[in-house]
Order: sequence, then C-alpha cells, then structure tokens
Amino acid sequence: MIASSRLYQLGCTAVALILTSGSATATTPPPPWQRTETRADCASFNVLRNPYFGDTHIHTTQSIDAVLFNTLTTPRQAYEFAQGASLGLAPFDAEGHPAHTVQLGRPLDFAAVTDHSEGFGTQEVCFDSTMGPYLDGYNSAPCQTLRQASVSNDPSLVLQVFLNFLLPVVISTNPTYNTTVCGPGGVECVSRQSVFWLDHQAAAEEHYDRSSACTFTSFVAYEWTGTPSFANLHRNVIFRNATVPSVPVTYIDQHTAQGLWATLKTLCQDALPGCDWLAIPHNSNISGNGLMFMPENADHSPLTAADAATRAAMEPLVEIYQHKGSSECRPGVDSTDEQCGFELLSRKVLIGASDPNQTFSRLSFVRNALKEGLLQEQTLGVNPFRLGIVASTDTHNGDPGNVREDSYVGHTGVNDDSPAHNQLNLTSNNGWNGENSPAGLAVVWAEENSRDALFSAMRRRETYGTSGPRHVVRFFAGKYPANVCDDPDFVATGYMRGATMGAEMGPITDGQSPVFAVLAMKDPGDPGHPGTPLQRVQIVKGWVDANGAAQEKVFDVAGDANNGASVDLATCTPTGAGADTLCTTWQDPEWSDDQRAFYYVRVLENPTCRWSTYVCNQNAIDCSNPGSVPAAFALCCDARIPKTIQERSWSSPIWYRPEALGRVRASVKYGRTPGTDRLRLVTTLARGVAHDLATEDLDVTVRDDDEIFHVTIPAGTFRNGRVQNFGGLKIAKFSQRRTGPARLVLQTLPMDLSSADRVSHMVEVAVRVGPTFETSQSRLWMLMSNSLGTR
Repeated sequence: MIASSRLYQLGCTAVALILTSGSATATTPPPPWQRTETRADCASFNVLRNPYFGDTHIHTTQSIDAVLFNTLTTPRQAYEFAQGASLGLAPFDAEGHPAHTVQLGRPLDFAAVTDHSEGFGTQEVCFDSTMGPYLDGYNSAPCQTLRQASVSNDPSLVLQVFLNFLLPVVISTNPTYNTTVCGPGGVECVSRQSVFWLDHQAAAEEHYDRSSACTFTSFVAYEWTGTPSFANLHRNVIFRNATVPSVPVTYIDQHTAQGLWATLKTLCQDALPGCDWLAIPHNSNISGNGLMFMPENADHSPLTAADAATRAAMEPLVEIYQHKGSSECRPGVDSTDEQCGFELLSRKVLIGASDPNQTFSRLSFVRNALKEGLLQEQTLGVNPFRLGIVASTDTHNGDPGNVREDSYVGHTGVNDDSPAHNQLNLTSNNGWNGENSPAGLAVVWAEENSRDALFSAMRRRETYGTSGPRHVVRFFAGKYPANVCDDPDFVATGYMRGATMGAEMGPITDGQSPVFAVLAMKDPGDPGHPGTPLQRVQIVKGWVDANGAAQEKVFDVAGDANNGASVDLATCTPTGAGADTLCTTWQDPEWSDDQRAFYYVRVLENPTCRWSTYVCNQNAIDCSNPGSVPAAFALCCDARIPKTIQERSWSSPIWYRPEALGRVRASVKYGRTPGTDRLRLVTTLARGVAHDLATEDLDVTVRDDDEIFHVTIPAGTFRNGRVQNFGGLKIAKFSQRRTGPARLVLQTLPMDLSSADRVSHMVEVAVRVGPTFETSQSRLWMLMSNSLGTR
C-alpha cells in the first residue's frame, strides 16, 4: 500500500521527463484529439490526464416535469450552482423565499443541462403571454392547468398535466403534440422549439471558461425522452462544441433510438463541419422488459455487424447510477453478486407497479448488457454494447452534483421536498421517493478541462461513475511487474505498457493473464465533512465460456470485506478501520487467450448512514414506539428501506478481444534531413479470425492529434504474405498462423513523418481489415534521443 500523499504525485516524474526528454527546451505534448473550437490552450494540460468530476444529467425549469413541481432554477443558475453558487429550492413562500438553500462544498469541473426537448415548444407556448397573434395555446385549459400546477402541489392538477402533456407525448408509442395547445399538427409548438434551445446554447456559452484557466466546462445538451408504454428508453445527447443543429431531435420527431442516431448524424456530422455528438442512455433498470439493450433493430430484425458498429459508436457510455437507482445488476437476475442489491428500484418501468418480487429482465441491467455484447461480438464480430461507465444525478431541481447523503432534499421540487412527500409516494403505486437517492457523479480522465478534451475522453470511454464521493480510480491491464504500485511513475508505466479503462486489449502476454493494476484513493471530502475510508476493491469479470454462454465472477483484489467497519445508526458516526489508498496488481487465475471477456473495477467504501436515516435521526423518530411515529415519517420504520449505504465507484471496463492488437512494437526514427524519417511497426492481431487479403483491404493508421502515417493496401496486393515498395512502405508482411494470432510488420521508406511530434505523448495505432474488422491501441510513446516509440 502506498501513502495517499505520494500517490497524488505518481506520474509527476514522468511528466517532467515527457516535457524535456530529447529536447533542450520543454515542448507541450499534443493531445490525441484535434481542437474544434476557438479558445485559449489550458495552462493545466497533463499528458497523463487528470480526473474531472461532473454531472451530465441535469433538469431545470425548462423541463415540464421540473416546472410542474415548482422548480424555478434556470439553466444559467444550474451552471452557477455547479461552480459553487448557492441556490434556493422549492417550495417558495408568497415573498419568493425558498424552503431550502443548497450549495456544493466543492464546485464541479463540468456539467451539461439536459432538459426534456419534447416540451421545449410547448412550455414556450404555455408560459409566454407575449407571443403576438397566437394566444389560443397560452389561454387553453391545458396551459392554464400547467401554470397553476407549477406554483402549487395539488395532486389533481399534476394528474391533469400528466394526461394533457406527458401521456400523449413521451409515454405514447406514437407521440404527438397536444393540438389544443400547439395548433394543428403541433405547428405552433414546433415553431417555438428554438427559443429554449437557443437559450440552452447561450447559457452553456456564458458559463464555459475559454480562458487558459479552464476552470469549468459546460456542454450544449438535451434529453431525448422516449418512454413507450412507460418503458424508459431515455438518452442524454451531448454535443462536442457550440456547433449544433438548429433544433434538437425529439422523441416526437423520431420514435426509436435508431431514428435518433440516424437523424442526428444527418443534421450534425453530415451537415455541419465540426459538429459531433454522443448519446448516453440511462435508467435501463426501468426499461420494461430490457428494451434499452435489446440486441435487435427497431423493426425487431437481428443486428448486423454494421448495426452493431453504429450503436457502439453513437452510444459509447451508459449512466449506471442516478436518482432513480442503480442499473448495474440485480441479485437473482443472472447474478449472485450480493453487492448488486445497492440502491435498487422495485418497479420495472418509469411509472408502474412497485414490487421487488416481480420478474425483472436480465437486459434491464448494465452488467448483463455487457455480457450480451460479448455474445453478439462472438457472432457478428462487433460488440454493440461496448459501454463505458458514468453516473450522474438526473436532478429536477437544477442542482447538479448535490449528492451528499446527509443533506439530501429530494430531486423533483415539491414532489419530494419533505418526509411527507417522500412517504406519500413510497406507499403509492409508483414507489418513487423512498427508493430514490442523492445520486452520483461522472468522472472523466482528460488532458485538460475543455470541451474537446472531455468529449474525446467520453468517446474513448476513459471514464468512471461514482455514487457521490469523489474517489480517484485508475485501472490498467498490460505487462507490468508485480510491484508496479511501488513505481513512482505508476501512471506513466500504466499508459506505456498496457490498456486503460475503456480500452480494448489483445493477447499481449503469451498465453498468460495480463497484469491488472488498480489504484483507488478515497474522497478527501468537503470542508468540514471528511471523506469515508475505503473498504475494498473488486474486479468484476464477464466472459463467454467454451459452450458459448455468458458468465460473470467478482474478485476481491484489495482491502478487506471483514475489516470491522460499522456505523452507529443513532448518531451516524462511523467506526472501524479502512484505507485512504488501495493499490494492487492481480492476474486472472482462469485466464484463456481464446476467451473474450471484460473487466471493470468496483470500489467500495466503509458503511455510512443512508440519507433516509439522517432524516429520521434529525426528527428523533423512535421506531421502538410505533405509536409515536408521525404518519409522515412511517418511512423511517419501513424494513424495505436500508439504514446504511456503501458508497462506491464503477470504472469503465477493459475488454479483452482475442482478435485485437497484441503487443505493439513501434518507433519513428527521425532522419537528419527533412523527408528521411522512418516508421517501423510490428504487432499481432486476429487471433481466431481468418483474414483473406486476396479479397479484403488492409488499412493501417498511426495518429496523435494529426495523422502520422496511413496506408490502405488493396485486396489482392499481397503476394505470399508480403508487399514491397507500396504506398510509402518499404515492406509489409502479414503472416497468418493456423493457431494463434497473425503477425503484421510494416516498415516505411524514408519519408516526412514530422506530424509525429518530437515529445513523449499518446499515439494510437488502428488496423482495419475488410469492411467490419477493426482494432486499435493507444499507448504512451516515449521520445528517446532521435526516436519516438513504444517501450
């Protein structure tokens, strides 16, 4: 185990070496991405990447189901709150004073306001009385009801709003606008969509720090709110920069996720230079019968390799945890993992019967979707569910990152702002708020706090989620010594010699398990509120066995589940030992080079009080005397509600693909004169996959922020497994073995490779064979004298 203070410095020696090696003056390494916007370079650029904490799921008063419950927070106020400003929350008295005032102990690094796009035009019609000639909608009964509901907590009004707006729009399988409000064909609401959308863009721009300080990043974003027959299929759409379509693509426009992806591609990437986006699905736990992760197209036809590749590209991340529970896994649903019982909902859909004993679909949970992805890849050659991990809040108060258990005040305005409202909903058919929680955070490993850097990290899945604490988690797999935790350059070694969270790896260790290296550090806590020690670190493995069945297993790799840690429920005072830092290496005792698998890290804290226990204690509820318990606090004595919680973090997986790139040995040797540089690359790939280069093209790309080298060798060009003097290559060899992987060797002729910056930095090697086979590997290449390469 390494002292926490020392671990904060791990990699600093390597950073200094990276900035100075091979050069008399310091050179800033290039990022592995291109800058797509005009802004100052960040002064805090770190080639070994920093953890940035944020929230990618935030609702404000511009979501109908937020304003409905008296949430008045604007997008601008949400961004201000994320940066440390205080915020008043509903209910408000006659003078406008809030019942609650909240403030983060530490600001966030980034945030994305994701209001429900389906209500943008409708809300504008219902709340803007200055629209000129069209006042029929404003004066309509549904709009009057919405305005009345937004300043009250009358259940009958809430029900009317639900029937008028939510049922025909987001709950329907054939969503339409309310024509009483929006006019024939919804034209009046459609024409006003852009009002809120432009306001979202302006708010994000106003709070984005484009200076070199890079203190805060805001993203233009929204939520696509498809909920057919109450099954939650919601996605948050995050745009890379300020170049975005003129209006969002809503569930009313496109009724399926496939339609959303296709239309956004048409309106964004295909039409607007510099436009890019990704979608983050959330709450698969209430997606009905596992509809979120069904391995089929919208018309129920089976996925093709191209379909799977599209899904993996459009949705690289999943939100594993938020206010409406954990979607990781569930005990008894294709899992025996006891930690799957964390913060579960008892219903299968967004609004429906609350019964923990009903049958839940295996594909309603992320871990099972990851396993299904392996099965699909076994058949298609492409994994449609290669999902990186984040968490967020889904706050409907506009208070991003407000996740502490001891100060939870609900997340939907006056709907759950008090014990009475929590209890009211717990005993209803929906089972809402007693099972809800303060939710989590998204963490992104990026070189700097800018839109391009964070978005690129999300795209490559180098992310993790937490249930609220700000843990620091590193996860690598590669060729490491068993004592790598003692390496003062642990992080640099991790990036040089292996894959990080979110990446794939091939057979790099000659029939043996790679070494998995995990580093976890506890949250230091807010001022006056110290963080909780760590109990243990687990590695969760999923794989496809020899019979073609998906399996899973959980390994405790560091810490101690029986460390004696506990918590006094009467005072919420924790007791017992724990760790500030856990660092370890582990090898899979059941490893097979031929078995595709994923591995992700789960970090568990010592037990602490759940938010509901804090509320009960604050109100001196005595469950030993049932007659003394007020009706509003019956929740305190309800056995369904846990008294404690083990806060946690989940890393994105590392995927092992037998056919992926193995160990890459590569170098760029810089010539004495321009145009005399040479590249040499040797690697293995395609274990268990037969490629016919007589009929398939071979494409190889080496890149950082620029393309260093690229060649496409057309089908039929190889002769006896080799090509000479082609496309800048002196020679290329591709030798396929009957067993084991193929071997690829490339050596260029003297050429200009000046795009390979003369400083140690991240470089990606990508290989494509035929129309669907792709594999890539990113490593830290080191500059040594006149050569840049792997080590």
